[in-house]
Amino acid sequence: GGPLLVEEYVPGVEVAVEGLLTGGHLHVLAVFDKPDPMEGPYFEETLYVTPSRLPASTVAEVERVTADAATALGLTEGPVHAELRVRDRRVFVLEIAGRSIGGLCARTLRIGAGISLEEVILRHALALPLEDLTRERAASGVMMLPIPRSGTLVAVRGQDGARSVPGVVGLELTIPRGRSVQTLPEGDRYLGFVFARGANPDVVETALRAAHAHLDAEIA
Repeated sequence: GGPLLVEEYVPGVEVAVEGLLTGGHLHVLAVFDKPDPMEGPYFEETLYVTPSRLPASTVAEVERVTADAATALGLTEGPVHAELRVRDRRVFVLEIAGRSIGGLCARTLRIGAGISLEEVILRHALALPLEDLTRERAASGVMMLPIPRSGTLVAVRGQDGARSVPGVVGLELTIPRGRSVQTLPEGDRYLGFVFARGANPDVVETALRAAHAHLDAEIA
C-alpha cells in the first residue's frame, strides 16, 4: 500500500559538476572526472580530477543537462552539486542538490584570484561582488581514502612518503587512531583526503595514485 521507487542502473562514465546559481543562471565552476570504475552494488567515490578529460562537446552537454535539471527542480540561487553519467553521448542525471561538494573536497577549487569555494558561496549569499567565477588554470584533484576493512584504526603509515610525491599539496586524515571504522555499505566515512595539483589532469591523477600507494592503514 505504500509508494514504490523504481530505479534502473545506468552504465557509463561518471562525472560531478560544481556550480553556482545566480538569478536562475548556472555558473559551472568545475566538472570533475571520476577515473575509477563506479560499479556496484556498492562502491566508494575515490578520485575527483578537474578539468574533465571528456570531449569539449560532451562537457558542454553535461553543463546544459545540469542547468536544465536545476531549473526543473526550481533551484535559482546558491551552490549546486550534481552527479551525472555519460553513455553513448547521452547524459543522465543521477542526482542534483542545492549544496556544495562534500567533505574536504572543496579544497581542490580555487576561483578567480584564488578564493575558495566557501568564500564564493558566502559572498553570493551576502550579495557581495563576484567579478570572476573562472577556476584556476592548473589541474587539481582529490582522493577520498577508502576504508579497506572494518575494525579499529591503529595507525596510518607512509604519510611522509605520500606528502613527498611531486604534485601532492595536502594530506588530511579525518579519523583519529583508536576509532572504529567500517566499510561500505554500512560505513559512511573516509580515512581522509589527499590533494594534488599539476599541469594537467593526467599528472594530478598519477600523483594521487602514487600518494595512495605509500599509505598503509593498520586496522585491528
